[in-house]
Amino acid sequence: MANDTPPRWDRRMQQRLARGEAAALGELYDRFASLVHSLAHRVLDDDQAADQVTREVFGYIWENPDAYDPRQGNLRSWVARLTQRQAVHRLRQTEATAYAETGVGSAEELEAKVRRASVAARADYIVTSMPAPLRKALELAYFQRRDYRQTAADLSISHEEARRRLRLGLQLLSTAHARPLDGPPGGYGRAL
Repeated sequence: MANDTPPRWDRRMQQRLARGEAAALGELYDRFASLVHSLAHRVLDDDQAADQVTREVFGYIWENPDAYDPRQGNLRSWVARLTQRQAVHRLRQTEATAYAETGVGSAEELEAKVRRASVAARADYIVTSMPAPLRKALELAYFQRRDYRQTAADLSISHEEARRRLRLGLQLLSTAHARPLDGPPGGYGRAL
């Protein structure tokens, strides 16, 4: 995962994009392209479609740098949110077209697939947006099968702090089912 971006960097990046600095878009792309592509692929399960969503997201950012409001959260979270929204929109379009052409499936199956993809993308979004210390603790526990004692030792923190980080990280992840991200998120009225 990319490093967390400081708020000052976020504001400067937005200002550079607003001035039309192509180098700023390149820097933003270098920092967030893997995040955008992986989130899009998670929803769409198709490399070409994920590539297209990646281009659309960065195109939107280039054309609408003022759509980002630093007071609403960090740039990384906003980019992830744009990606998830666009990928779910693309999935809904693709599946609806396939349903219309073949007649196989039902509207309920389509919406269930979109809901599953939305929850998966929301979980990815939550993980990519959470503070690095929480994310690192969860990565150790989940991917490397560490318990809280081993996580504490690996991160050079107390057992209590390791438990707190894991508990908070899991609480955040549990909200993935709470609300879909296909509607406009709070504070961002413009849809991609």
